[in-house]
Amino acid sequence: MTASSWQSLGKRIAMSDFSNHDQLQATYARDGFVVVRNFLNPDELDDLCVSLERYIKEDVPALPDSSAFFHDRDRPETLKQLQHIQDETLVSYAHHKHWVKLAETLIGEPVQAQAAPEWFNKPPGIDHTTPPHQDNYYFCLTPPSVTTIWVALDPATAVTGALVYVRGSHLLGIRPHGSTNVLGFSQGITDYGPTDAAREQLIELNPGDAVAHHGNTIHRADPNRSETRDRRAFAIVFQAQNCQRDKDAYQRYMQNVNRQHQSLGLQTAADKNAP
Repeated sequence: MTASSWQSLGKRIAMSDFSNHDQLQATYARDGFVVVRNFLNPDELDDLCVSLERYIKEDVPALPDSSAFFHDRDRPETLKQLQHIQDETLVSYAHHKHWVKLAETLIGEPVQAQAAPEWFNKPPGIDHTTPPHQDNYYFCLTPPSVTTIWVALDPATAVTGALVYVRGSHLLGIRPHGSTNVLGFSQGITDYGPTDAAREQLIELNPGDAVAHHGNTIHRADPNRSETRDRRAFAIVFQAQNCQRDKDAYQRYMQNVNRQHQSLGLQTAADKNAP
């Protein structure tokens, strides 16, 4: 397929209507990701942002460093990732029918939310790259019937570090991963190369848009090159109810996570889904 054909395909994906279940399922099954424009309407987006801002202001200062990742703990504006969110209002999104319906449409069976929601940011002016990785390398689930719904809170563009997916990579299994120096993404694909790059697709999102990706889909993101704009997002992971964790693989993964945290002088990660 030519580059222009892929660009046309990207536009069609971006116009996906959440009510068109067949189109959503077909795109997701083929590419390993799908975009849903206006997943949250302006009022819903505003409510979510208000709840997150309250949580960051009131709760984050007391969180352990294994739950709130900063580029520089002494500079609150460098907050880059929140794990283990236990706020009642934010956790409730995992049970909201709109979110659950999308996840069940894509996975094709009843789902349950995995652990707690997460919040991501790429603060302006910081050289922070997200390495290519597959979420299910972290989750270790069989079958890999797991999807992440990632909602943009700010414009996600080529400048601010929008997500980049490798089309169809979810169909090829889990790739080799190795330790990285990136806090929050402790493992990255070790053999990422030109064949992967040739199938990349940048997904630009407006606030309130969502992209959902399969647990085996390879994705990455460049640094935020803007000097003034954040690139924040709120994400929830859903898995099929019949998924089982490979306990041995997960134990090996968690050992790697804890080694990284120890090397950075952080508390070790106790959560079952720490990346």
